[in-house]
Amino acid sequence: MGTFKIEGGHPLSGEITPQGAKNEALQILCAVLLTSEKVTINNIPDIVDVNKLISLLEDLGVKIQKKGKGSYTFKADDINLDYLQSDQFKKDGRSLRGSIMLVGPLLARFGKGYIPKPGGDKIGRRRLDTHFEGFIKLGAKFRYNREEYFYGVEAKELKGTYMLLDEASVTGTANILMAAVLAKGQTTIYNAACEPYLQQLCKMLIRMGAKISGVGSNLLVIDGVETLGGTEHTMLPDMIEIGSWIGLAAMTKSELTIKNVSWDDLGQIPTVFRKLGIQLERRGDDIYIPKHTNGYEIQNYIDGSILTIADAPWPGLTPDLLSIILVVAIQAKGEVIIHQKMFESRLFFVDKLLDMGAKIILCDPHRAAVMGHNFKSTLKATTMTSPDIRAGVSLLIAALSAKGTSIIHNIEQIDRGYENIDVRLRAIGAKIDRI
Repeated sequence: MGTFKIEGGHPLSGEITPQGAKNEALQILCAVLLTSEKVTINNIPDIVDVNKLISLLEDLGVKIQKKGKGSYTFKADDINLDYLQSDQFKKDGRSLRGSIMLVGPLLARFGKGYIPKPGGDKIGRRRLDTHFEGFIKLGAKFRYNREEYFYGVEAKELKGTYMLLDEASVTGTANILMAAVLAKGQTTIYNAACEPYLQQLCKMLIRMGAKISGVGSNLLVIDGVETLGGTEHTMLPDMIEIGSWIGLAAMTKSELTIKNVSWDDLGQIPTVFRKLGIQLERRGDDIYIPKHTNGYEIQNYIDGSILTIADAPWPGLTPDLLSIILVVAIQAKGEVIIHQKMFESRLFFVDKLLDMGAKIILCDPHRAAVMGHNFKSTLKATTMTSPDIRAGVSLLIAALSAKGTSIIHNIEQIDRGYENIDVRLRAIGAKIDRI
């Protein structure tokens, strides 16, 4: 188990560039299975979850070549479908949540898709019903081995249909979309997710020859085609990492520039941080954050009531940023309620922040009230364990702002989503060592 040793209380300065988007990468990489032609993908983040998926694709028979940093070519012209039934696949697929998105492309192109019950963060229930209900509506037969927790769908031919998703699941929409592009006839997906990463997947599929309309809305219409061709795709910067660096700058009273953020794809993120009183300046496609020498003050609602920050499907705020926003609020002036609607275990890392001296009331599994210190007292260094990717980075931000030396164990969770985070933080002045 890896460990970070962090000496907090030092202001940072300089420039930091966000990695490619993790959540986009997991969708885009699965889409290479939809064609036998070469697909080139750029700006792939070098992180554990993405590298696991690339290894899975290679074991499936995809020919992979690395062109340079973050740039690979993929050619899925000789897929080994027997691997899907192997014990090795049942083990490897279980370790990665994103492996579920292999099923749609495999079903569309080869008539069968299997997956063990995926793992991932321990942040609450993450059901797969939306995925498989969509496949069934397209004409697939579903089976589930309860003893091995092994899912499967099979179909001689997928047929387009109308479906209203029970939730606007990003991975569910992506999976069904990838199955529908090669189905016979027209498929309509209503209550579809419309996050920028899903829009990126749509644009890539269209370049490959898919016929998709409604991109960016919650109503997608797909006219199936017989085959798809190769393409080249460059991934967006990771919006969660961008939010992490905004929060880090404010908490450590640092002057930072976040480079190449793709402002137009950030949605509510700049607005939400401004509601916490954090100053952001757009400079071209960069975010400049000045040193918050006098702190930052949370805005109340216009009637004077306490601000609530909650997650919602796009264009609402992504749930992946709420852990970071909660930590940033610890040193704000004022109070805020954090409402994490999607996952019932994501706020359970609050106890570690309480040990550091934060003023937080965990109202229930989904809501926390934060009373900001306004920098009148600093957080205390402590020893803690990272429970998931986003909570791990939130604890890291807290440790960098705290007085003294903190220890964070189980940093493999952080490595799952953040590329060389210790190296990149040291480049802007952080005192952090990997043990």
